[in-house]
Amino acid sequence: MKKNEPRFHSILSSDWSECLSPSGPFDFIAFSFPELAPELDEVFRSYTGNLISLGEACLRVKKILPGPVAPDMMDAYLDRAFAVYRGVPELIEWCLGKGILFMLNTTGMIGYFQRAIAKGLLPGIPMLSANPMVRYPAGATDPPVVFDLLETRDKGRNTAAAAAELGIPAGRVIVMGDSGGDGPHFEWAHRAGAFIFGSMTKPSLADYCGQRGIAMNLQFGLVYGRGEPRDPGREMAVDFQDLKAPIEKALAGGTPG
Repeated sequence: MKKNEPRFHSILSSDWSECLSPSGPFDFIAFSFPELAPELDEVFRSYTGNLISLGEACLRVKKILPGPVAPDMMDAYLDRAFAVYRGVPELIEWCLGKGILFMLNTTGMIGYFQRAIAKGLLPGIPMLSANPMVRYPAGATDPPVVFDLLETRDKGRNTAAAAAELGIPAGRVIVMGDSGGDGPHFEWAHRAGAFIFGSMTKPSLADYCGQRGIAMNLQFGLVYGRGEPRDPGREMAVDFQDLKAPIEKALAGGTPG
């Protein structure tokens, strides 16, 4: 962090797709190339279910992508289809104001967040961990620190790197995710002694944690059963500002549930 950056005493390192937003990481591609939507969705479900690696998923997407997604194409998608769960921007700003570094740690594309922040759709954040498959030239509103995320296991490594850079112990770190793709991040948190929050928890994440003896400190929002379809309407009714009290309780040494 730059010397003039505010000091943080804790970190909330969270996934984005279907965790803080109803959108998926390839939705902007499907917006520009709608004929690719079914295959993109299949690729997303495969890596979040730990059937293929993120690296393999990106290779598959690159093979079918007709051309690059230019900034104006990303902007057109964001203008038409950007979506975030209720209260998420306010939660980010609240965390930053409380000395809690809010770090997006996601398989979503760096370029998506560059443009979303530049357009004022999301608050500026000090650190971002995301996929470099789509990345634009650096801009004035980019997060000061950006970690490349090439595989899902990089989530834990990047959270650990952020904590080390800021001198924050694992006991003052919260990780949050929704699917099996967040499993390695939760596994890191379990071993390190960080707090573990599920958000819109899917069976793939519950299975990953159950098989490894990983207990979540909190399951926020909807908790899906096996075979249960997503309910975007109910998801959008969840107010993420209700996470403030569990976050404070966890970081104060209590039980957040």
